[in-house]
Amino acid sequence: QVRLVESGGGLVQAGGSQRLSCAASGGTFSSYAMGWFRQAPGKEREFVAAISWGGITYYKDSVKGRFTISRDNAKNTVYLQINSLKPEDTAVYYCAANTRGYYSDYADRYNYWGQGTQVTVSS
Repeated sequence: QVRLVESGGGLVQAGGSQRLSCAASGGTFSSYAMGWFRQAPGKEREFVAAISWGGITYYKDSVKGRFTISRDNAKNTVYLQINSLKPEDTAVYYCAANTRGYYSDYADRYNYWGQGTQVTVSS
């Protein structure tokens, strides 16, 4: 059983930066693909970024250049650095693990999810 715990959310002004963390436990983190998704109020959950077990990254087109996903296998942690925050980035951000190893922008390919962390961007 894999447990994922996100942290780092909060209230931030537009134009600011935020680094989200997701700590994994209970499995072999270094072999998992990891993803970040977000869900804004009244909207469906959407893909944001993913990283393979080997460090290959993949982003939603609209966040390229502002979001950076990375991982530290020694700490069993995946990060999402968000720069130049916009009010439309306001959402609950979830990390997810695919223990089968491949990364994807489809939520149903991930078999473990965290509880989410709220990011609120004020204008």
